Amino acid sequence: MDLNRYRLTPWQRFIRKLSQLFRGLGKGIAGFFVRLFHAVVGFFVGIGRGFKEFGQNFWYGGALTKSSHLVMGLSHLFRGQIMRGVIYLLLEAAFVLYMVFFGGNYLVMCFENFFSGGNVGRVETHDFWNEDKGFYDKMNGDNSFLILLYGILTLFVIIFFIICYIRCAKESYELEQCRIIGKKPKSFGKDVNDLLDNKFHLTLLSLPMVGLFVFTVIPLVTMILIAFTNYDAAHEVPSHLFHWVGFDNFKELFSGNSTLGATFWRVLAWTLIWAVLATFTSYIFGMLLAMLINRKGIKLKKLYRTLFVATIAVPQFVSLLIMSKMLDTGGGILGSGGGIITQLVERIFDYHLKFGIDINTTRICIVIVNMWIGVPYSMLMCSGILMNIPNDLYESARIDGASPARRFFKITLPYMLFVTGPYLITQFIGNINNFNVIYLLSGGGPGDIMLYTDGAKGTDLLITWLYKLSLGADRNYKLASVIGILVFVISATFSLIVYNKSSAVKGEDNFQ
Repeated sequence: MDLNRYRLTPWQRFIRKLSQLFRGLGKGIAGFFVRLFHAVVGFFVGIGRGFKEFGQNFWYGGALTKSSHLVMGLSHLFRGQIMRGVIYLLLEAAFVLYMVFFGGNYLVMCFENFFSGGNVGRVETHDFWNEDKGFYDKMNGDNSFLILLYGILTLFVIIFFIICYIRCAKESYELEQCRIIGKKPKSFGKDVNDLLDNKFHLTLLSLPMVGLFVFTVIPLVTMILIAFTNYDAAHEVPSHLFHWVGFDNFKELFSGNSTLGATFWRVLAWTLIWAVLATFTSYIFGMLLAMLINRKGIKLKKLYRTLFVATIAVPQFVSLLIMSKMLDTGGGILGSGGGIITQLVERIFDYHLKFGIDINTTRICIVIVNMWIGVPYSMLMCSGILMNIPNDLYESARIDGASPARRFFKITLPYMLFVTGPYLITQFIGNINNFNVIYLLSGGGPGDIMLYTDGAKGTDLLITWLYKLSLGADRNYKLASVIGILVFVISATFSLIVYNKSSAVKGEDNFQ
């Protein structure tokens, strides 16, 4: 037991816990990358074992099994599984036709210059002399974006085919072994019954998995690869081709010596600060409000809860637009004097609220408005948790002489964090990607041309800056893709580390 711990002042204990938190966070990050390394190694080891098994099946298999490695489904056709053999045969034929007449050409044009920094595509849109019409006409060239998209689609088609090919080869060898021992192969009717019975989950998940790959995975991979190109307004399709540039976009963005790099680090810092402030202010004040409403002796509890629920019913889009007008410094809903909040602050405190003019003032106002929006959600959630904490714990603590503050930190707060830990993580990630609050309140402004560039301003998050880069005059898709990758990495890393370190996971089995 560490006796010195009990000789520390409250402030020293806070510093001690804070240092332990950061040490634990560092260990968590290191552990995450170690586990990631082991996962990658395990993945490749698994692939190696799969190829080893594939080779053994080919080597020890008979002539019919070997021939199935060339013509898929041949072993199934001659060994009683006719429908499965036909399906494999049609799959192979469809794959060959797809690669010959469509996918192969796009795959080559997409990646043939990947390492040399060449164009994605071959022919750029150009003018030519039309002999029949007697004037110059436009010849459409290759569309680099479609070539990239179809190239990625072809890669996934190839991966799917390889999986089916290996599966077919394995089944061919298993059919041969069944024939040797005199076992009857499974019929097609039995396969259908399995898919409708004990493997029905595979049937139900097949369509969602296809949708996941088509609408999520393929666009995500496309965005990642765009980050390695020079895709912008000067190379916009279909009029122009864009080409591979390697890690040049990452170097430009991470460089602290350039204006763009300095802008990125400022926006990143504000994004993280905003995410922390927006998450914990809403959570803490929501918790305190819930505790206040749920105290014994408070009347009209149902009325208070109903009022806060009513605020949630108002669309956030409407609330934020109204608040932006109320905070307007001039020409607001009350005329030239500005919005109602601006006028009230000026009359009561004799201070002109510089919302949209001063960066720090605007940031503080945004955090406060976000509290007004987020506190009701936290209040309702915390209210439900408070009503489920056993009263016996509080009674025992009172008998032992525990102060209200000690009861809060030893009983209420642990219960709150145990239940709401995953919620806090999702809120933090949601605030990193909180487009609505920033864009509708301040539009990312104000900005300083000496401190920011490429459309970024003082209250822009990475997500709002990404939006401006994509839809601005320069249409800087390449930098927007780089920022999108970074947002994903930050969100995924934080979520995995903090979630695995939370009490909801570590104390799942023994928490009472």
